[in-house]
Amino acid sequence: MEGDCLSCMKYLMFVFNFFIFLGGACLLGIGIWVMVDPTGFREIVAANPLLLTGAYILLAMGGLLFLLGFLGCCGAVRENKCLLLFFFLFILIIFLAELSAAILAFIFRENLTREFFTKELTKHYQGNNDTDVFSATWNSVMITFGCCGVNGPEDFKFASVFRLLTLDSEEVPEACCRREPQSRDGVLLSREECLLGRSLFLNKQGCYTVILNTFETYVYLAGALAIGVLAIELFAMIFAMCLFRGIQ
Repeated sequence: MEGDCLSCMKYLMFVFNFFIFLGGACLLGIGIWVMVDPTGFREIVAANPLLLTGAYILLAMGGLLFLLGFLGCCGAVRENKCLLLFFFLFILIIFLAELSAAILAFIFRENLTREFFTKELTKHYQGNNDTDVFSATWNSVMITFGCCGVNGPEDFKFASVFRLLTLDSEEVPEACCRREPQSRDGVLLSREECLLGRSLFLNKQGCYTVILNTFETYVYLAGALAIGVLAIELFAMIFAMCLFRGIQ
């Protein structure tokens, strides 16, 4: 009976680690896609050191989970105590780090509100100044998603630095102008008319709504996947310790 139980535990351990292995492969694939994607995300990530760091963390976590899933599978099949202990300790560290990140994200969620982004945009945006990371990031976002400001073109009426730099000669920055196609390499329909605020030649939707609508489905999917990964990691740690104690 004990042998059958140990054998069952070993195969369950292998299955859970196989899912961790697949999860790591997915994270690794997403991280690589974000870094090399030609449709605009690469520009946004490269322009913001915080996003660039996040992309590297995604790659590192994906690679680590990929490796640990592989080690866990090998440890379970070979019934190797050293591999199982190594696997348990690292999964525990990752589990605690992910839990801490989730708690911090919940605590600082107010920094992702419409009001926060509007305040930051009107305070720091400098127009077509590509040497300023904040402005360059916003320009990339507006061009990529075909949007203007946080709430719409009216945001730039209150953008003090932008108004000062343009001497009130431009109603909106060039990044708000409609292009054909809507990409950085796209041709402006009419730069002059757009900068004067003519609605036919500029993107009127705010970026907050556009991005929220674009990623709403993926946010729920990411949340569900995160909960699933945490549950799998927790069960994997339990199975690893049970198998470790059962091996002679």
